[in-house]
Amino acid sequence: MQHRRTRLTKKTKVFVAASVALAAAAGVTVAQAGESSKECAASDTVTLGKYYVNNNLWGQDKGTGNQCVWGDAQSGSDISWGTSFDWANKAGGEYDVKSYASTVLGWHWGWKVDKSTTGLPVRVGDRKPVKTTWDFSISSNPGTLDVAYDMWLHDKSDADWQDTPTDEIMIWLNKQGGAGPLGTKYGSVSLGHTMWDIYQGDIGWKVYSFVRRSNTTKATLNIDDFTQALVRRKLLTNDKYLSGIEAGTEIFKGSGRLDTKAYSVGIG
Repeated sequence: MQHRRTRLTKKTKVFVAASVALAAAAGVTVAQAGESSKECAASDTVTLGKYYVNNNLWGQDKGTGNQCVWGDAQSGSDISWGTSFDWANKAGGEYDVKSYASTVLGWHWGWKVDKSTTGLPVRVGDRKPVKTTWDFSISSNPGTLDVAYDMWLHDKSDADWQDTPTDEIMIWLNKQGGAGPLGTKYGSVSLGHTMWDIYQGDIGWKVYSFVRRSNTTKATLNIDDFTQALVRRKLLTNDKYLSGIEAGTEIFKGSGRLDTKAYSVGIG
């Protein structure tokens, strides 16, 4: 589904904005092997166990270019994957996201992978640990983009394709070319020995963005820490269900790649 999660503005306002990593295996890089079977059409997917990699080109009409995804490897809950991109703006599209290549666990406007294998949804108030690790690299000077988690919440446990989310939570790990989230700054919080600025917006549902104050290419997080930070501020209620977890890069313009060397989500 097409919607605007991030914004690109000018100068004193917040701007918006992921890569070459090679994992060696038997003398041949895994990334090279994955690229040989890359998918480049809109909504193309690559299934990796309980996840799938989604070539989400939801804003491509605002630009010219292309983006591809591929899966490198999967072992249990651990996967590696990559994406390459080359986007230029059409007139009037400089402030619009062109694509969000990402790995998906659980709900993304429906269920593509057998729901029973995902561990989702999780009721926020049940306080289940939702632990994730992400180790990635970005090519140098890739353009304007962000690298972020994107999570969907519903008010029921059996949400399907027709059910609009009530809340969306983004966790920004890295931003290039001047990146900034939707909405306005609400406050800040220290989680996992890291400072995050919290932004709040509304696009028909609430969007909360945690923006890391310093860029990183490695993260180990418990999603429960972020949902409870919103609960404590009365921005989110414990009766909501975390239905989907994505991780990828939003591209506004530029040419480059993001390579995920290792990614996992474990629930409970």
